[in-house]
Amino acid sequence: MRLYTKLGSGLVLLAVLTLSSCSGVGSNRPSVPAPPSSVQLTVSKTGPGAVTSNPAGINCGSTCTASFNSGTTVTLTATPSAGSVFAGWSGACSGTGPCSLTLSAATSTAATFNAAVTGSLQSINHIIFMAQENRGFLQYFGALPQYWANSNGQYSMEKFDGLPQFNAPPGPVPSIPGCDPTLPPPNLCSYDPNNAVQSYHAVNKCTEGLSPWWNQSHHDFNYNDPLSTTPTLDGYVIMAANFARKHPNYNDVNGIRSMGYYTGDDLNYYYFMASNFATSDRWFSPTLSDTATNRMYLLAATSSGRVRQRPATDGLSNDQTIFEALQKAGISWKVYVSDPNPTLIAGSAMSQYSFTYNANAQQNFVPAAQFKTDAVNGTLPQVAMIEPGYIDGTDEHPFDNALAPGGSVQAGARYVSGLINTLMTSQSWKDSAFILTFDEFGGFYDNVPPQPAVSPDGISPIDLQPGDGCYGGSTSPTCNFMYTGYRVPLIVVSPFTKRHYVSHTVADFTAILKFIETRFNVSNLTARDAAQMDMTEVFDFTNPPWMTPPSPPAQVVTGPCDNAVP
Repeated sequence: MRLYTKLGSGLVLLAVLTLSSCSGVGSNRPSVPAPPSSVQLTVSKTGPGAVTSNPAGINCGSTCTASFNSGTTVTLTATPSAGSVFAGWSGACSGTGPCSLTLSAATSTAATFNAAVTGSLQSINHIIFMAQENRGFLQYFGALPQYWANSNGQYSMEKFDGLPQFNAPPGPVPSIPGCDPTLPPPNLCSYDPNNAVQSYHAVNKCTEGLSPWWNQSHHDFNYNDPLSTTPTLDGYVIMAANFARKHPNYNDVNGIRSMGYYTGDDLNYYYFMASNFATSDRWFSPTLSDTATNRMYLLAATSSGRVRQRPATDGLSNDQTIFEALQKAGISWKVYVSDPNPTLIAGSAMSQYSFTYNANAQQNFVPAAQFKTDAVNGTLPQVAMIEPGYIDGTDEHPFDNALAPGGSVQAGARYVSGLINTLMTSQSWKDSAFILTFDEFGGFYDNVPPQPAVSPDGISPIDLQPGDGCYGGSTSPTCNFMYTGYRVPLIVVSPFTKRHYVSHTVADFTAILKFIETRFNVSNLTARDAAQMDMTEVFDFTNPPWMTPPSPPAQVVTGPCDNAVP
């Protein structure tokens, strides 16, 4: 480089400079990648609600346009304001669930919110349901009238079909024929109508297992004529006794445990919630069999003729579940799995009951701890199921191993209380409903028989074996999925739940499916859920009673848990 200066009329050379090569200059300079191109995402919004993005950037109504690097996947979530409902996306998004867009060019979408229809269940934007394990209606809630009577006027004495000795007016303490005590184990009991066992307050908060399976459920219905449609309800004790005598290390070989019940001192959280919110004295499991069959109904409103869990050699059922129906309709859903085992989280919450699920939806199966996070953050799906803690003993199931007692009713109620309490104190409370029930009655006494019901699909039992009740093609309605199972507890918790409400409408818990289908305009799965009530009778949408939720007591966990004879 030459440097000059002007002197007079000419130029004088001052210096010659040489620039040496340096790093990053000329051919030795490394290539610098071009900065990523950005693309613009625009959201338009109509009606009362908000749209947010992940990654952050969109927070519409405030910020409705943002730029993101090309190739970024942005998930948009629509959250309706109180008293409104998200009607759906248009433009680049569709449906009513969260929308994920991988951006490569300028993109626009629109979210529409509408005011909720007064007096309708459109005010509910999140439906959560949970079925705990194997507990009877009278075992849990038979003493509710006593709880109300002792409340110093806090609760009125509503009509309620509980244990006769606690009803108003009170009736006789129920007694059920038991075992012939002259037959010690390991002999099977004989039916002895003169050896009656009365209902009693169960001090032990753990219970040895009973069998609520197909054969035992039919004998509970009518011990001497299990295929009859005439209920005598006299087989509970003898069935529980025989079950214990067939299994080593069981102590209650006379079936006394089948007649036990708990009170508001034992299940103080459940009694408080059932008394403040809504319950029912005509709420049944769907069929006369055990967990596997009834949970098939909970997911698909049918077991397709199965009274047993579908064997692995038969593959998985193609029956449509409620989650598949929701997926097709663009309704967001999750299954929150209480057990921490990763293999349970990866879809077996459905597959363990013999149903297929969309492999692309594995992200919808998450640990139950995520439920609390989603409730607090306002990111709950539109429909959620919470699977119980089968492994950790919080599912309330009577214990099956007499040498290792577990399944405390108080430990289970404490676990459930944490889920419900989190919801009630979160931003999600304002438009949610939490339905708690139990998958079947567990073999415990009830004085109300199973009820006639609609066959879901006209299929008779296909997996009965010689010696099973109804084997050979009996035409009895109790053999052909035309009767419910036994009563189970129910609590419906929502800001819209009527105060201290007791439903007397006969329903089985496929009514939960009918409730979901009605709210989100999804077709019924079978004739069974189509025949159910839609559950709107338990709600008051015009004057929501519980926008400010109550403060329930902490569930006590002080009761003994062992395998002592009752």
